[in-house]
Amino acid sequence: METRLVYKTLIDEERIQGRVREIASVISRDYRDTTPLFITLLKGAFIFMADLSRHITIPHEIDFITLFSYGQGSRRSSNVGMINHIRSNVRDRDVIVVDEIVDTGHTIARLMRTLEEHGAGTLRTCTLLDKPDARQVEVRLDYIGFTIPDIFVVGYGLDYRERFRNLACIAELTPDLERAFNP
Repeated sequence: METRLVYKTLIDEERIQGRVREIASVISRDYRDTTPLFITLLKGAFIFMADLSRHITIPHEIDFITLFSYGQGSRRSSNVGMINHIRSNVRDRDVIVVDEIVDTGHTIARLMRTLEEHGAGTLRTCTLLDKPDARQVEVRLDYIGFTIPDIFVVGYGLDYRERFRNLACIAELTPDLERAFNP
């Protein structure tokens, strides 16, 4: 019999929305004299960016980029490739990279190097989730929603095989949880 994948709520919707409002307030204060460009990693960060954008009180622009790691199964690797590039000119712009989760650090490190090479004026990072125990590359994170342990999570844009992105919470994906509740 195949085990159904179920999840256990780690961070509920109310906490997420409260934290998103707090981050938006800080960014609005930090960039009150400029119009920052948010570069958002697809697919996972699209929900976070949408909610963040609605709470930012200053003029801003948004662009998207798709990066991917080559690896087997759920294992990430240091080989990061780009599927689509941003369309915005980043030269001398205040850029904030938005990601849904930073684990190994390879993806965000690659993107930051690329943006530096393209002449971004200032570069900061904003992530909903930070997983420092999984870090393989040192990266600076400027705006962090939550720090979580090195577990596999889904929801609020994060997926498992393209499923669970629509959950309003952040949840730990656990194949054995259903058996524990239904012996």
